[in-house]
Amino acid sequence: MTTPDGLHDHLGYWLRRLSDEVHARFEALIGQYDVTASQWGVMASVFHGHVTTKAVARHMAIDPGAVSRLVDRLVAKSLIRREPDPASRRTVLLVLTDEGRALVPVLADLADQNDAHFFGSLDAARRHQLEGWMRGLVGEIDSAPPRPAPSEESP
Repeated sequence: MTTPDGLHDHLGYWLRRLSDEVHARFEALIGQYDVTASQWGVMASVFHGHVTTKAVARHMAIDPGAVSRLVDRLVAKSLIRREPDPASRRTVLLVLTDEGRALVPVLADLADQNDAHFFGSLDAARRHQLEGWMRGLVGEIDSAPPRPAPSEESP
């Protein structure tokens, strides 16, 4: 029997470790504005034209229920408001308040600073290559056919 690989032999470990480090530092940077990284993601999505819960969820690749809870918190902080869509009575639009709209570029600058902290040692070509690899891997995951349920796998 062969010895299984150790924890540090797995690329997934290093990817998760880097992700945790990047996320934790960004949370610390934006914490002074009483906003989480997930809340900033919603605000940035709305800022860039994704103005319904479903549209934000698709853009962020998260569950619409999670977006709704994040929006609830942002509404409580007076950074976003919900408005009825004049074109459809069944649709609710997400709109940044003046305070929220002013805060998005500030938080985006902190995100840029955080990226520079972790990835600033990469020249533009390597950074582009790394981003391409990550986008490609995520695309492969997103486009993979669903795996059969365990009961369907066995005869």
